[in-house]
Amino acid sequence: MDERTRYEAVSSRDARFDGAFFFAVVTTGIYCRPSCPAVTPKRANVRFYPTAAAAQAGGFRACRRCRPDAVPGSSEWNVRADVVGRAVRLIGDGVVDREGVPGLAGRLGYSARQVQRQLNAELGAGPVALARAQRSHTARVLLQTTGLPVTEIAFAAGFASVRQFNDTIRRIYARTPSALRAEAGTGLGGGRATGLRAGIPLRLAHRGPYAVGAVFDLLGEGAVDRVEEMAGEPGCRTYRRTLRLPYGTGIAAVDEGSAGPWLEARIHLTDLRDLTTAVQRLRRLFDLDADPYAVDEALAADPRLAPLVAARPGLRSPGAADPEEEAVRALVGRERAAELVERYGKVLDVPCGALTHVFPEPGVLAGAAMDPTLRTLAAALADGGLRLDAGADRAEAERALGTLPGVDRRTAALIRMRALGDPDVDPYGTANAERWRPWRSYAVRHLEAAARQPQISAPSQAPATSRHANSSTSTA
Repeated sequence: MDERTRYEAVSSRDARFDGAFFFAVVTTGIYCRPSCPAVTPKRANVRFYPTAAAAQAGGFRACRRCRPDAVPGSSEWNVRADVVGRAVRLIGDGVVDREGVPGLAGRLGYSARQVQRQLNAELGAGPVALARAQRSHTARVLLQTTGLPVTEIAFAAGFASVRQFNDTIRRIYARTPSALRAEAGTGLGGGRATGLRAGIPLRLAHRGPYAVGAVFDLLGEGAVDRVEEMAGEPGCRTYRRTLRLPYGTGIAAVDEGSAGPWLEARIHLTDLRDLTTAVQRLRRLFDLDADPYAVDEALAADPRLAPLVAARPGLRSPGAADPEEEAVRALVGRERAAELVERYGKVLDVPCGALTHVFPEPGVLAGAAMDPTLRTLAAALADGGLRLDAGADRAEAERALGTLPGVDRRTAALIRMRALGDPDVDPYGTANAERWRPWRSYAVRHLEAAARQPQISAPSQAPATSRHANSSTSTA
């Protein structure tokens, strides 16, 4: 898009571009999402930015009407496999907060200076600024949805000091943290214990239509006992699962029904520093940063897929909440995965209903599992020979999987599609699938969904459903 078409999107308040770019108004010092309901400013007063962090670095504060910090992420980062795309995914996973810029650069295989230069050139902000924008959003969610003390929220959001936290919140929101909390009107209180026990309510935003029923069908079919469960009747189901996170464990619950362009969720954490990471992993699991307009337009051009796209507009290709877990499940299947959880999984300190365990870590399986193929995969994951984190090189990961004994092409492709969230994978070798590039993963999901519900017109050669499926007041 050039600046003319961006301004047209702003003038028409086109929500399709929320998260794809941001605009700032020099006369007010505020930046917004394209669909902001405020009066459209004059073109001469508008500046465009590729990220919220770039707008903040330019000295603009977030609009209080449209909450531009809470839009879905750009779908570009799901598609791109270059260093910038990988860096953005890693920053979203909290790597800069935990390991700093040197840690980010090391995972990418570049120097810190190279990473800084490339991010600044394309996004208008470096890794520290991108991480700071993410911290500020996490802090706002905690301020407005929990009764945690402000000082504890500062560190839970990833800030190094309370002073840095206060300064950042004032600069981005033009409010003190206490005023930001009061503005939400929640009247929350009760301190740390209450906040942890009640969990954190969230609205996980998405753009465009979302075929939520088909996604919940997929997750429900593959749910592994003790780490996942699906409760309720179709249309009002709740998907719940345990999470293994950098600082502790968590339990997430996501509701199928929603009154707006989001999924209602609640996250319980043993350590609040894991909030940002937990949210990003849920977003990848439910594919919430996808661009359904681009996907549906491309796939509907194929006569074979057109009726399926019309039946399920906005169908997503779910990713994984834990890529290493997903790789093991792709290899062994659902029933065997449940056995591994029972035998080797970590028991939660406080079980919650049917959720009692966290999926076993690769290091545990590498030293204990009886299956030699599983031991080899787990060892590669544990020693870093195979990387499946948010910033992994997808092609390199698939090549590494192909060298492991017992991992066939289809299994490697399934891992690439789910664990690495690649939007352009056809694990089944479907005839003429090349015409669906770069959205082959979504085409596969349409064919699978049609196979599960044959009453909807479906092609005769739909691939078999995969062996497994991994499986409020603020917007995240």
